[in-house]
Amino acid sequence: MKATRIFYTIAPVVLIALLAVFVMTGCKDQENTAIAESNSREFAAIPVSVTVVEPVSIRDVVFLPGETEAYEDVKVAANAAGRIEWIGPREGQAVQKGELLAKIDVSAHKAALEHAKAACSLASDLCERRRRLYANKIIAKEELDQSETQLKLALTDLDQIKVRYNHGFPKSPITGIINHLYVDVGEYADVGKPIADIVNIDRIKVNVRVPELDVRYVKKGQKTPIKIDAFAERPLIGTVDFVSFKADPATKTFLVRSVIDNPEHDIRPGMIGRVAFVRRLIPGAVAVPLFAIVDKGGERIVFLEKEGVAESRTISIGVIEGDRVQITSGLNVGDHLIVKGHTEVEDGMKVTVK
Repeated sequence: MKATRIFYTIAPVVLIALLAVFVMTGCKDQENTAIAESNSREFAAIPVSVTVVEPVSIRDVVFLPGETEAYEDVKVAANAAGRIEWIGPREGQAVQKGELLAKIDVSAHKAALEHAKAACSLASDLCERRRRLYANKIIAKEELDQSETQLKLALTDLDQIKVRYNHGFPKSPITGIINHLYVDVGEYADVGKPIADIVNIDRIKVNVRVPELDVRYVKKGQKTPIKIDAFAERPLIGTVDFVSFKADPATKTFLVRSVIDNPEHDIRPGMIGRVAFVRRLIPGAVAVPLFAIVDKGGERIVFLEKEGVAESRTISIGVIEGDRVQITSGLNVGDHLIVKGHTEVEDGMKVTVK
């Protein structure tokens, strides 16, 4: 009976001890497994893609915003006062240089013109008769001179009245399109008041303000790639037509005008465009894709592959062209640049090239 009591007293203690041993053994096994997995991950090679750095030519390009303008934009004004009797081409219609735009009532000038023609004819007849009389030595030379002078004055008056009369028939000074009419039939036109706006958009000007540090790279006749925002998918090439010799006093920039062809007339004045000016060409530059650069605490870093190990390099950048950037220090021709998987590696990690 006593032995039985001792057994029931000792048994729980032994059981607890055995459970403690099993728990400690299980934890140890789990810890060892975790360490093994960690070590496996630590020493596993990261798959990467590399490219060999080669010298390339890269352009130093500056992109500047600009606004389109009609190649020719003329506001035709009235040179005679009077009522508008007739209007020819309407808004949106094409006109040729010298085409009649409107007719202004110039009846007063017409009467004066007829009077001047008659006076000129009379002076011409008188002068011709006196020439014959002088040839026959019937009149003196002074009388002939007086008659010739009167003829000259009559011709001059006739020319002046013709000009005033023709002012009643305004014509287009350019070939283009009527953009706006300021008058209608029956309205009164006054001298100097506008009649019509005419624009020529067969070609388009793109006006750009170029900073003083960049204007030295721009020359007349230089080709300039242009993109119009409304037609972003259409590549255009313009030609520099004008470079200002004087800076804008407010902005300290220089006006540069590039001209592009516009055969479809779909590029309209007032649109926004982007003009590219090539400042210089850098041959044999060390350049990498922009996406290959990693920012680490404000430092620009690239990763190289050397004998299966990732090596970080701090770099300095120069000119950016499209999706490429010039590397001015930290990278050499022939280096194996990691371009895929570079965001997953650290300096000294093992890598495997796919």
